[in-house]
Amino acid sequence: MILFLSATVKTEIFLENRNMRNVRLLSMAATLILILTATGFGEQRRTPLDINTTAPNFNLPGIDGKDYQLSSFADANILVIIFTADHCPTAQAYETRIIQLTSDYKDKGVTVVAVSSNDPLAVRLDELAWTDLGDSFEEMKLRAAERHFNFPYLYDGETQSMANAYGPVSTPHVFIFDKERKLRYTGPIDNNEDPNKVKKNFVRDALDSLLAGQEIAAAKVKTFGCSIKWADKRKSVEKALADWAKEPVDVNFIDVNGIKELMKNDTKKLLLINVWATWCGPCVIEMPELVTISRMYSGRAFRMVTISGDNPDKLYDVLKFLQNKQVSCKNYLFSGQDRPAMGEAVDKEWQGAIPYTVIIKPGGEIIYRHSGPIEPLEVKKVIIGYLGRYFF
Repeated sequence: MILFLSATVKTEIFLENRNMRNVRLLSMAATLILILTATGFGEQRRTPLDINTTAPNFNLPGIDGKDYQLSSFADANILVIIFTADHCPTAQAYETRIIQLTSDYKDKGVTVVAVSSNDPLAVRLDELAWTDLGDSFEEMKLRAAERHFNFPYLYDGETQSMANAYGPVSTPHVFIFDKERKLRYTGPIDNNEDPNKVKKNFVRDALDSLLAGQEIAAAKVKTFGCSIKWADKRKSVEKALADWAKEPVDVNFIDVNGIKELMKNDTKKLLLINVWATWCGPCVIEMPELVTISRMYSGRAFRMVTISGDNPDKLYDVLKFLQNKQVSCKNYLFSGQDRPAMGEAVDKEWQGAIPYTVIIKPGGEIIYRHSGPIEPLEVKKVIIGYLGRYFF
């Protein structure tokens, strides 16, 4: 039987099918949005305050133990708020300039305040490749003490309420407010991370204009630097940890000659070697810290190697431990029985106690040696001291 449909019926069927397709497309779009949001890729875009906007109030803890509000700076004729971060290489490059800016303008009625709004739990380990410190409140205290900050340093990372109100785009991002707390400038400090290549001093020019009662020539300038680490990026951190956990872990035998060759570090990378054993309590305890360090810096000119001092017949036990701790760097098990010879091959200054850690420059020079559990921050400082904390 052949079925003929009228034009009207065919039109109704077409419209019904099109509507169903539209519903399906809308459903798919909504699902995609939910997926992107859940995975951290659908981050909300914040918009910086417009020029002449009144400064929003805030209530944040400072590293000095005090709580600060906008009214805390009521005596300032000009208020400079700088959103910055410990870990960002661009922000680190500007720390000295912020200190100098504060010193140069403090007697002119200008108050400088720094704010860290990064959520520490939203920063991946490999995003810390240019720093020895993260963005936690305690690490902010360490950075401020080490660099002798001469300005209040406030923590907004827990709620990010101030960042949501002001809308910083990157670190550092400067907001300058006049006596009435109207925004007069928003943008970077100057036009180059490298202080030797600066051609335009945007913030200093803006301050000088305000102090002279003149209009600011460039009141709104695009910033550059690390993005703000919003809390909705935590999913990205979880994904990174899950990906690292999937990396293969293996172990190979190495003899005295192999260790001697390894110690030459005939590569272009900084080399950290950790000697350990499964029966060594401090070795077991410190291994997660070493894994963290490896994940932080392995994207740069750095690599980590472990050498187990266990007996060769303990290969399975060594491998299971390394797998359990997710030690996916290059791992070795000493194949011989002559432990003094192994120690001599690693470092003639080593007395034999484990764990033992050395850091070796390309060419074989040992720049760090430590017997016993490492102090993670000390090791990070050695590594970043060699690799550098700036892009330039």
